[in-house]
Amino acid sequence: MPPSHDLALLLARFQFAFTVGVHIIFPAFSIGLAAYLAVLEGLWLKTSRTVFLDLYRYWIKIFSIVFGMGVVSGLVMSYEFGTNWSVFSQKAGPITGVLLSYEVMTAFFLEAGFLGIMLFGMNKVGRGLHFAATCCVSIGTLISMTWILSSNSWMQTPQGYTIDPVTGRFLPADWLAIIFNPSFPFRLVHMGLAAFLSVAFIVGATGAWHLLKARKQEIAASEPVRVMFSMAMWMAALLAPIQILAGDAHGLNTLKYQPAKIAAMEGDWESESRAPELLFGIPNMQTEHTDYAIKLPWAGSLI
Repeated sequence: MPPSHDLALLLARFQFAFTVGVHIIFPAFSIGLAAYLAVLEGLWLKTSRTVFLDLYRYWIKIFSIVFGMGVVSGLVMSYEFGTNWSVFSQKAGPITGVLLSYEVMTAFFLEAGFLGIMLFGMNKVGRGLHFAATCCVSIGTLISMTWILSSNSWMQTPQGYTIDPVTGRFLPADWLAIIFNPSFPFRLVHMGLAAFLSVAFIVGATGAWHLLKARKQEIAASEPVRVMFSMAMWMAALLAPIQILAGDAHGLNTLKYQPAKIAAMEGDWESESRAPELLFGIPNMQTEHTDYAIKLPWAGSLI
């Protein structure tokens, strides 16, 4: 491959990696925060305690910004599929294009349809309808996550397809096999838990900051601060151990279906019965060796 092509490929990878790295922050945050808002409004309706309504109004402002940034960065990412990876899109489009279309039709339209009511309809519609709108937005984020992860998982562990002998395109043969491919359940659980955990730590950190501020000023922290900190810490305490198990299961699934990927992630060039864990190193493609490696003996195999 000519050097100019190498540079173009490197730049395409860097641009897409940057876009994905920025984008994932916003949908992960909005998935967990939408569910948190639905819980807050539900508790307010059930208990009539204004503390839950105050927290709802506080966090919905953050949600509106995060949701908007997720949409904008997601559009950029979708365009890069057709520009940076046009050949892939042309070959796999009959499957990945359909899955992304399902996401738009079932999730994005649901979110967009009820987002306006959620953001601006608190004093314009009934309490029940507004709560239903909040729940629909939350459900829409979960549905969106499901379709996106199904598409991504199929790219990692593809099944349920045939290849056109003339065009070389991937054609769907079994949609259930495509959607519920081998890595999909593990990725779905891991990502869902990650979204809820991320929001729990952000909400908890916000509450902790206000608690420390009140302590320095030698005043009592407000009830909303104490409530959101408590809710966040309980969520983190419950989900963190589950996420450890889910992450381990996901890693073992990847080892089963993509052993070369695990080896690349770990910086292993040769199979070893007691592989070390590489904390740092620079892969050398010419010598097939990781230079300047800092290793923990046997820890790789243990993990």
